[in-house]
Amino acid sequence: MKRISTLMMAVGMAGAAVSQTPKQSPEPFLRVHTNFSLTVHASYPNTAPLFGPNGERVWAREDWNPLFIYPQPANDVQGAVFTVRHGPFNTVWVNTLFDVDARHFQYVYFLPALLVTVIDVRFRPLGPDTTAVDVDYTRTALTAEGNERVAAMDKIDKRAGTEWQTAIDKYLAQSGACSKP
Repeated sequence: MKRISTLMMAVGMAGAAVSQTPKQSPEPFLRVHTNFSLTVHASYPNTAPLFGPNGERVWAREDWNPLFIYPQPANDVQGAVFTVRHGPFNTVWVNTLFDVDARHFQYVYFLPALLVTVIDVRFRPLGPDTTAVDVDYTRTALTAEGNERVAAMDKIDKRAGTEWQTAIDKYLAQSGACSKP
């Protein structure tokens, strides 16, 4: 009898733990994929650093301020972990791939209880002083509220190519590193 009551207690505790797990939304969680390309008027060796989290500071909006957890001091390397403030949210980013030789970078970041984003960046040298950059965003909602956020961010992502192009062109022109006026 004691074994049965112990077993019943264990089943009850497991049931309580399961009931605290968030329930699946009646609507499916949204997953969107957006991509864009831009042309950087600089050689690949000069372009690649602009797409690391620390290197991006030179051309990105003033709200791009990654705070590096690893490595210290901040350095654009595979495995880097950093946080970035997105409005009221503090996101955690991981640089999952930073392969300069393969011309391929990838980042994953989380908005807890809302969404996960994967950003894939690939480079194609078009000439000695011109590099194409292909950027893919994949956003996956984690909750029904995340669906709304993913949909809103998808609209922003669709404009990002033009915004990045303008910001990078401006930076290169001001720094004198631009190969074209």
